[in-house]
Amino acid sequence: MMELEPTGLPVSPPDDPRPRLAEPLPVRLIAVDDVTLLAAAGLEVDLDAFYIKLLGFERRSDLTRLAYRADNFDIQFTILEPPFTREDLRAIGIEIPSLRDMERELLDRNIPYAWEKGLTPGVKSILLQDPAGNWLQLSEVRAI
Repeated sequence: MMELEPTGLPVSPPDDPRPRLAEPLPVRLIAVDDVTLLAAAGLEVDLDAFYIKLLGFERRSDLTRLAYRADNFDIQFTILEPPFTREDLRAIGIEIPSLRDMERELLDRNIPYAWEKGLTPGVKSILLQDPAGNWLQLSEVRAI
């Protein structure tokens, strides 16, 4: 192992005037644009706990709508009074850092889920519902 000799001179790098960029969020939507989902009125606290604390989204500060920011797009909610009908039951794809860590969190919180195998070997995902009943498919970020 090689060590550097001390210089004896204080090192003080110049201040960087460029604006500092925020760190990327640990979740990404598998979508081409923002996603709009339905939710019943009164579920805002449960949705915050699910999307922010469990999945790692960030709450949008816009007070006129309920929205969560992923690294690339937003999930926006249309709040309706129940009962309402959904046009489809397609799952929204979300990439997360680790499926194993997420499975532990889901077990700790008693959230039901199912493992889903992909069409190619080794591809797995977790299928679950958010507190509003929207289907989500969680997959792991895979390095290429």
